[in-house]
This record gives sequence, structure tokens and C-alpha cells, in this order.
Amino acid sequence: MWHRHLDLTEETAYCLPALDDIISNGAWLDWADLREAIKKDRSLLDGIERVCKNFLDAPYSQRYHFWYNYVQKHKKIS
Repeated sequence: MWHRHLDLTEETAYCLPALDDIISNGAWLDWADLREAIKKDRSLLDGIERVCKNFLDAPYSQRYHFWYNYVQKHKKIS
């Protein structure tokens, strides 16, 4: 995903601001790419959880709720 406000390298492609941008502004294919990245690097689950926790009190932030629940489910699997 192209981030208009972030100048990312391969090492920082999934930093916390990038994860937030993918979750909040990403399209279906961006989410699919994130899911594939998680399969390769499960430590991304911690970053996603950290980003999503900030929005759990907002009832209309369904994207964050979705990814938070995804993290909770997949942390149990590992």
C-alpha cells in the first residue's frame, strides 16, 4: 500500500504508523497483503494489537475491531 505521509523502506513497511494506515485506509488487497505478511512474520500481531487497542472504545471503528479480533484468534493458535 502506498502511504502518502510515510516514507517507508522494506524494513519499516509494517511499522506502527504503516499498520494504522493499512487498517484505517486499506482496501481488500492491502488487507490480504497484511495477512500474508503476518504468515511470514507473526511478530506483526503485536503491532496490530497495539494499534487497534487505541480504537476499541469507539463503536464505529469496525476495521480496528476486526483486526483486534483477528490478532486475538491467531495469538491463541501460535
